Amino acid sequence: MAKVPQTIIEQRGDQMFPTLGPGEMARLARFGTRRNFGTATAIVSTGEAGHGLTLVLSGKVEVTQRDNGEALHIVTHGPGSFMGELAQLSGRPSLVDAHALTPVEAMIIPPERLRALLIAEADLGERIMRALILRRVGLIESGAGGPVIVGHAGDRAVLNLAGFLGRNGHPHQQLDPAEDAGARALVERFSVSADEMPIVLCPGGQLLRNPSESALARCIGIVGPIDQDKVFDVAIVGAGPAGLATAVYAGSEGLSVLVLDCRSFGGQAGASARIENYLGFPTGISGMALMARAYNQAQKFGVEVAIPDEATRLECSTNPVRLDLATGETVQARAVVIATGARYRRLDVDGLENFEGSAVHYWASPLEAALVAGEDVVLAGGGNSAGQAVVFLATHARSVTVIVRRPLEATMSSYLVDRIAGLTNVNLVVDSEIVSLEGSGETLAAVIWRNNLTKGEVRHETTHLFSFIGADPNTDWLAAAGLKVDSKNFLCTGPSAGEGRHPLETSRRRVFAVGDVRSGSVKRVASAVGDGAQVVAAIHALLAVEETIDRAPS
Repeated sequence: MAKVPQTIIEQRGDQMFPTLGPGEMARLARFGTRRNFGTATAIVSTGEAGHGLTLVLSGKVEVTQRDNGEALHIVTHGPGSFMGELAQLSGRPSLVDAHALTPVEAMIIPPERLRALLIAEADLGERIMRALILRRVGLIESGAGGPVIVGHAGDRAVLNLAGFLGRNGHPHQQLDPAEDAGARALVERFSVSADEMPIVLCPGGQLLRNPSESALARCIGIVGPIDQDKVFDVAIVGAGPAGLATAVYAGSEGLSVLVLDCRSFGGQAGASARIENYLGFPTGISGMALMARAYNQAQKFGVEVAIPDEATRLECSTNPVRLDLATGETVQARAVVIATGARYRRLDVDGLENFEGSAVHYWASPLEAALVAGEDVVLAGGGNSAGQAVVFLATHARSVTVIVRRPLEATMSSYLVDRIAGLTNVNLVVDSEIVSLEGSGETLAAVIWRNNLTKGEVRHETTHLFSFIGADPNTDWLAAAGLKVDSKNFLCTGPSAGEGRHPLETSRRRVFAVGDVRSGSVKRVASAVGDGAQVVAAIHALLAVEETIDRAPS
């Protein structure tokens, strides 16, 4: 008989729901205010903006999560317990309900005080932070409490929304009306037409019809309006390794920080199935796990994060520097760090856009792995990201055919080359490139590749193609800012940007570039993180000079 996998509560329940002693509770008292709740009172409601951490001083509280109209029991808290998960770090909407089973006296610690607690009480803060993270993992594992996406499995829009939520670490459920009677009834009840699919039912009860990622994010409260009057010490555009590293170091040193990203945290590193050459992780770590830790760490230090919020224009002739957003909002900052990395290079084949998002993929995450389970897939690309994707996909797909123009040894780390060589279901095709695709609608039927030496072509049937053929710098949106770029449009910094420039400063004062978007950077996670640490020192120096000038007598 097959062993039933344990849930995270069964595996790590003691860490998820610790009970604090009287002395520990007393240490936390200075961070909160006392409140009393009567029996059956709703202390927290799903979709309601988070109040922060709730310490139970006396009484009992039941925490439940919503699942298709039902309230599923999670845990009952008693004296010494605390309620909350990662949403409470930034005051975002709750994903669970909590009701008083008896009269309850509680200590409410608001988000800003919770962040102060995590830093001031190191040992206790570590236990609390671990519990908050594990509770979010548990919610993601169950899917309940988050939005419900109703649409046909494999539909491009469904996959895009599910991918967006998954990459932002937000729990959700996905129901196919062709298979689920409840989903079908929902579609019929609200008379949803085909062009309005998919629909999304948000935790607060709102129904969205074929929403954009931005509309969904605003409905569930993971992004809100920007304070346009506030002048941040630093605004960071891009939430990959370089951007998040900048945020963590700047936030930990007391600077006011805003991070913007148009898609999700993690960047290309977040798409890596396993990073094995990053210092301190001898057994490797998934890119998403590494980036999620950095994202949570940034929030711990009070960094404001706006995802998805897209910067469309940089105005750096003013002080403070100004960023215009796609929402029509503006951001003001004393310094700006460009950490937009690179965007995926697209195959030069006709009709590619017909299959993107449904059959052509630029990520190899668990979502894509589930789509290709037991199937024959094709992957184009020979860099490290491609190698990591091959190793990951080979454990799910029946076979992986890899199309490369040069031998893997010329473009990929040796540990990945060796790993791939030992995979019996991986077929390597060298000196070749994909020249065309076949299929109808959003469904891919076959790819055709050409051998660059013999000029012969091969047709290979597949329904999924993964493209890891490199990336171009994401700098198009900076055209009006007049920043100096190199021949490949990467941002110039240091001496190549102008005399007297800091190594990470662009050709415009108060504007810095870090990570893959920077000309001459080493395209590695460790290098990006190093840039993030180094640029904060430069920003401190810049702000110190400006403060000295401001204090000087006129």
